[in-house]
Amino acid sequence: MFEPAATPDGLAARCTRVLFSPWARLGLLLALLACAATAMLLWQPQRLLADGWPPQLTGPIAAVVFALAYGVCTTAFVPRPILNLAAGALFADTVGLAAALAGTVLGAGLAFGLGRWLGQDALRPLLRARWLAAADRQLSEHGFRSMLAIRLFPGLPFCASNYCAAVSRMGWLPYLLATALGSIPNTAAYVVAGARAATPTSPAFLISLGFIAISGLGGLIVAWCKRKALRGR
Repeated sequence: MFEPAATPDGLAARCTRVLFSPWARLGLLLALLACAATAMLLWQPQRLLADGWPPQLTGPIAAVVFALAYGVCTTAFVPRPILNLAAGALFADTVGLAAALAGTVLGAGLAFGLGRWLGQDALRPLLRARWLAAADRQLSEHGFRSMLAIRLFPGLPFCASNYCAAVSRMGWLPYLLATALGSIPNTAAYVVAGARAATPTSPAFLISLGFIAISGLGGLIVAWCKRKALRGR
């Protein structure tokens, strides 16, 4: 006997399952990130440091637009130091720091959401290596503390740490709160450096450069110690 042909409803259900499967969603995430990275390479946001902000955007609106652009750019792998320097050069200390921090939290939230909704289901079963499982356990069980340390002592690129956190079981609130608090010192240092770039011998510029160097060295030390601890588990 012949098997009954698949009903349209059955075919539609199978297509829906395929389209919304974990690997299909991961493929969509990778495609989105590739398109975003290509767009950033073509746009070259680092030109903000040389060409300045569009003259038609001024006042609070300019800071809001910058924060929105900052968040999108960090999601597309644009390094935060460039954007922080641009915030200081364009808006000076206070407004530049506020815009940069708002953009930091926005970019972190965008990347975390994309990674959580499109990549987590496909990538979690791949966390089988001992050190990957240990890192996932650290982020999942001690999310706020771990993310705060990552933000205070930057060892991983910002975007990479966002997507790694998204694959873990870390909650939204500790992730965003740790990002906001932990990003203040380094963001402030870069913003001050950008605002004082015209006077490289000023105390504020030299102190900000010293803080950036010390925090970078501290990040390398913390990352090395944590790497050894994770491999030893």
